[in-house]
Amino acid sequence: MKEIALIGPTACGKSALAIEMAKECNAFILSLDSLGIYKEIDIASAKPSKKEREEIRHFGIDVLYPNEYFNVAMFFDLYKNAKEEALTKGKNLIITGGSGFYLKAMIEGLSTTLKPKKETLDKIAKIMTDLKKAFDFIKGYDPSYAQKISDKDRYRIQKWYEIFLETDEVPSLYLKRNRQKPVIENIKIFNIKTERELLKERIKKRTALMIKEGIVDEVFYLEQKYKRDINPMKAIGIKESLEYLDGFCSLKELENKIAQNTAKLAKRQRTFNKTQFKNIQNLTKEKIKKEIYAYFKNCCLSP
Repeated sequence: MKEIALIGPTACGKSALAIEMAKECNAFILSLDSLGIYKEIDIASAKPSKKEREEIRHFGIDVLYPNEYFNVAMFFDLYKNAKEEALTKGKNLIITGGSGFYLKAMIEGLSTTLKPKKETLDKIAKIMTDLKKAFDFIKGYDPSYAQKISDKDRYRIQKWYEIFLETDEVPSLYLKRNRQKPVIENIKIFNIKTERELLKERIKKRTALMIKEGIVDEVFYLEQKYKRDINPMKAIGIKESLEYLDGFCSLKELENKIAQNTAKLAKRQRTFNKTQFKNIQNLTKEKIKKEIYAYFKNCCLSP
């Protein structure tokens, strides 16, 4: 069994290329997507269609319901399961998605966190209503942690409070003492190189398609079933749709907001991928195809 990682900014075409390569190179796919892991979030996550998932076995998609607890360490288990099944079935493995942090954690190891109690999560939900105040407390209590994150990094701010409230320890020290070993070694990483203007156009088209496919109805359903306090409701596409449902913007303004925020996300992903991975190959799609064929040549169905 051989494995590769295929990353790149949102809307650059990772999923389509991974599926194409998986068909040609006898591979399963492990999705590294923080929203695609949830059931019932289909349009906002832009996850592969059911037909595509029937053609190629995908791991890491539709694993949890939106109100179920999730942390990055769970991807370690998803990876182990995907690799074990690939080995058993004589398949290769393509790891792909926009959440580069998950890939980095699996390569370098991860400081493990706790599974917080419901009372803790309820307390944190109230704290997180004032993100600035929540961050300022971290800055004063645990400056080592605060200097490594943004004051708008909702995910890592919440993780800090989970550790702090559950252990009553300084989270930066706790994280140093509790570290899970890496699960991936010496993996080839390909980053899809896409011109910024082209990517902006792709984002606009994908956003328009989301509106057409009914993202507003999807978010309305999610809000009715799960309310607004769960983490997935803060995701791009969902939070803007809630603003639309509240009457704060028109449908066209909603489309523009989602596209603008997605473009900002793509910029952050570019920076992360560029600075956080060693030996990464930044190539166009066509060049990546050739590289993957060459790497999987003993298993590929086409040269």
